Amino acid sequence: MRILALGLIFYFINFSYSCDPTVTTASGSLAPSTICSRDLIFEDNFDDKTINQNKWLFDNTLWGGGNKEFQWYPGYDKDNAFVEDGILRFVPTTTAEKFGEEFLYTAHVVIPEDECTIGYDNGCEKQGTEDNIINPIRSTRMDSRYAFRFKYGELEIRAKLPTGDWLWPALWGMPFYDTYKGWPSCGEIDLMEGRGNRELYDGDVNTGIYQIGSTMHFGPDAGHNGWPTAHATISQVPAFSDGFHRYRFRWTPTDITYFVDNKHINTVKAGEGFWKRGGWEDSGLENPYINGTVMAPFDHEFYIIMNLAVGGTAFFPDHWVNKPYPKPWENSSGTAPKDFWQARHLWEPTWNRNTNSSHMMIDYVRVWAL
Repeated sequence: MRILALGLIFYFINFSYSCDPTVTTASGSLAPSTICSRDLIFEDNFDDKTINQNKWLFDNTLWGGGNKEFQWYPGYDKDNAFVEDGILRFVPTTTAEKFGEEFLYTAHVVIPEDECTIGYDNGCEKQGTEDNIINPIRSTRMDSRYAFRFKYGELEIRAKLPTGDWLWPALWGMPFYDTYKGWPSCGEIDLMEGRGNRELYDGDVNTGIYQIGSTMHFGPDAGHNGWPTAHATISQVPAFSDGFHRYRFRWTPTDITYFVDNKHINTVKAGEGFWKRGGWEDSGLENPYINGTVMAPFDHEFYIIMNLAVGGTAFFPDHWVNKPYPKPWENSSGTAPKDFWQARHLWEPTWNRNTNSSHMMIDYVRVWAL
């Protein structure tokens, strides 16, 4: 009998993980401790039955934002934000349906200090009067400020926009730290802003559900904002409210590039810096970016914001034409929320509240490292 000796050969394979370097940074309670190039560093697919409040902070404020919008953000109210079939929904409702019509004109609303998120312009306490009514709409604004913020990377949000007159959906970002002292000096990155009107026209251009825009805000003060140099719009048929679309920006140490469904929308390059981009070199104004990089103020960590606003006194210009009825308030009016509310017989039917057409829907939010 021949006995065959079988030699065992051991192959040693190096399973060590190679982490390619990245310029992306991230912080917050859910930020990864180590970041490698092309890593998925933040994600929410909204697969749970409830919204993960470890990821998202809900604004609780009567402040109407810098544009004096007409909504009240009441924190996490399941009438205004909920998850259904893996989709996050932002739902606008009226304040009167919750508290009654008289409430708008007579209520004294106080949001406790430890619950109020923004106190500007009576954001935490407001007395309703005949002309200065309580915010007539309730909606939702949520952000990742404590869970996740990042510098440089790719943000993508798959969303379906709402239909309904004067609805204002927005996906955007703000800095966590006030490095450059105030707005717009600190910077603002608007991934997507839209308008819910079916027939809103600037001349021959439909600026409603068939158009969205992307913008970057920067400059020494509100009177010197360079946003027109960093703004682009895209129009298409069918409307952005007819289905889901992928809104994405790629943010690098030299530029920010915007895409919709992989279609290039705009690239904003830092060039010699945003101070020069704004044309303020010989203005005599103080340059807040003197100690920043060429990308300042877009050279520090931003957090993600998603909200559904309504109306306001800037985003819907008075000279634009709405059909079949004119805009029911003027931006210069001291009673704009009241004027808007008293015309509800005109705009509320356009929201089709027996359907989900007035909902802003979010399928997922994802961030990758560069």
